[in-house]
Amino acid sequence: MNRVELANEYHKKGYNCAQSVLAAFSNLTGLSEQASFDIGGGFGAGAGTGELCGAISGAVMTLGLVTPVDTTDPVGSKKRTMALSKELQKRFSEKFGALRCKELLKNKFTPDETTPAAHHMGLTGHCDIMIVTAVELVEEMLAERA
Repeated sequence: MNRVELANEYHKKGYNCAQSVLAAFSNLTGLSEQASFDIGGGFGAGAGTGELCGAISGAVMTLGLVTPVDTTDPVGSKKRTMALSKELQKRFSEKFGALRCKELLKNKFTPDETTPAAHHMGLTGHCDIMIVTAVELVEEMLAERA
């Protein structure tokens, strides 16, 4: 099972968007599945406030974990990770027109060629589409670094 399928399966089991995205990358982050669920638990539904989409939060946490802090250069490390976070959010916003959970929920999105994994999987659930697209974006960004 690939990561987008795995993240979708986690969500079907009841895990929130952040948990589903973060846990799908457990093999890269070094976190156990359980630790991913624990850490991401409070980030669903825009951390319960409708703000930043939980799928984005899980993706940002993933990028942070796979971009370790250089303790000899904490400022440079912070800048590198922040740049990744900004790039992820830019790409996500280009696809969906928003980053806030409340705004995203208002705009019903039908998967198309801009969201290939969701389109290929035939997803119709709002959060399912956000989750697999966030996973897809992280994978894309990691591949660009390789």
